[in-house]
Amino acid sequence: MKLFLDCEFNGFQGALISMALVSEDGREWYEVVPCAEPVPWVDEHVMPVLGKPPLEDCAALSHSLGHFLAQFQAVQIIADWPEDISLFCQALITGPGSRISTPRLSFAIIPIESSSDVPHNALEDARGIRRAVQPHAPISRSSTTR
Repeated sequence: MKLFLDCEFNGFQGALISMALVSEDGREWYEVVPCAEPVPWVDEHVMPVLGKPPLEDCAALSHSLGHFLAQFQAVQIIADWPEDISLFCQALITGPGSRISTPRLSFAIIPIESSSDVPHNALEDARGIRRAVQPHAPISRSSTTR
């Protein structure tokens, strides 16, 4: 299964703020984590469009992510930016020598010209990546977010 990934983060190589996955068949996952001190650009462009309150912490995000990924046998994560893959992989790690259980994972970084209905919202941006890669896929927004 292809999952299209987008993340928002607090400036260049900054901490994760939100992460979204949209599957090729339309299943969606989207979570937000606290960002206490957003850089000015993020405060102006990302924080106002998050669309949901943050989880308690990154551990809660990892748990939610593991629950979403558990429904798949194998996954190819597709992103348009390397840092998104890095943040996704960081979310898999829960402690020293510990990680969430995942299906078999592979990754692809594809330069994509995508559009988003709400720029800088990870869920809308992930939907845009899916549309760019699979322009004829039906749009189904069956969400498994909490």
